[in-house]
Amino acid sequence: MRLLLQSLSALVWAAYAACASAGVGLTELPADAGHGPITVFYPSDAPATAVQRGPFRVMAADNGAPVPGNRRLIVISHGSGANAMVQADIAQALVRAGYIVALPEHAGDNWHDMSRVGPASWQLRPFEVLHAIDVLGASPRFAPLFDPQRIGMFGMSAGGHTALTLAGGRWSRARLLAHCEAHLAEDFAACTGAAAELKGDVWDSVKKAVALPLIRQSLGGKAETYGHTDPRIRAVVAGVPFAADFDLDSLTHPVVPLGIVQAEKDRWLVPQFHSMPVIAACRSCETIASLASAGHGALLAPLPPDLDNRVGRLLADPPGFDRAQLPALYDRIARFFDRHLLP
Repeated sequence: MRLLLQSLSALVWAAYAACASAGVGLTELPADAGHGPITVFYPSDAPATAVQRGPFRVMAADNGAPVPGNRRLIVISHGSGANAMVQADIAQALVRAGYIVALPEHAGDNWHDMSRVGPASWQLRPFEVLHAIDVLGASPRFAPLFDPQRIGMFGMSAGGHTALTLAGGRWSRARLLAHCEAHLAEDFAACTGAAAELKGDVWDSVKKAVALPLIRQSLGGKAETYGHTDPRIRAVVAGVPFAADFDLDSLTHPVVPLGIVQAEKDRWLVPQFHSMPVIAACRSCETIASLASAGHGALLAPLPPDLDNRVGRLLADPPGFDRAQLPALYDRIARFFDRHLLP
């Protein structure tokens, strides 16, 4: 028995050593059947080169052959109007920890198509995450390399909303409407989707007067409550999540381990109305980090270019925020997944 245990231990450590020495591969699985493409980062021992994806450049083995990691998959859900590459840093950190990472492009809420931003996208996003799991599970290239019954999920901003949903949270347009009617001025960017900004001048009252009827028209008269979980997803991390529309009772006891990352100087999703109520309500959640000087875009790495506009001002780092702390944050997120996904 001792010899058997020693042999198993040696195999485990050999696998972890292989993970540590492997580099990062990058590929894109094509769009299909109404779903967008899926970007995949994964362990690979092929040589890394500078890979350009739009305005972003990463060092990776472009379409390199995958190698075994820790046999776990993590799906990342991006924020509104974004794409996979703004989560490239955390994806690569998770790959170096042994994970395969899949980033589906959300239909109607991405960098080239924003026709479904908001609740219309939030209804679809959990199913798009599950579709990504199905696609990799049917891939001859990736299916042998992960356990399809032990999946992790990370989401940021609107992706954090998806994360809370897949952890068992239930949300509704009616709750969002009630929130915006009560707190429009304090949470203006969240309620308007950053279509306008309050500047503390005489035009603020006009902007609020115009915004509220439009919000009521969009959200009013819709009492349905939405939620969706899947037994394959065993651990979830929500980063700076949109959460004002959730029934907090549904998040008191999440169906899976749930970690939260909060940015205390977030001006887009003000923590008082989003991450803080979730942390207060959830009895089993782990606050992985509460970043005292971080803004909404702290988990976007690399940051998108051209931030000199209304949206960019909400994403830009506040004075004093040091991005040198992000690798340590990624390590804490990886360790959270390790605790809940690995044997």
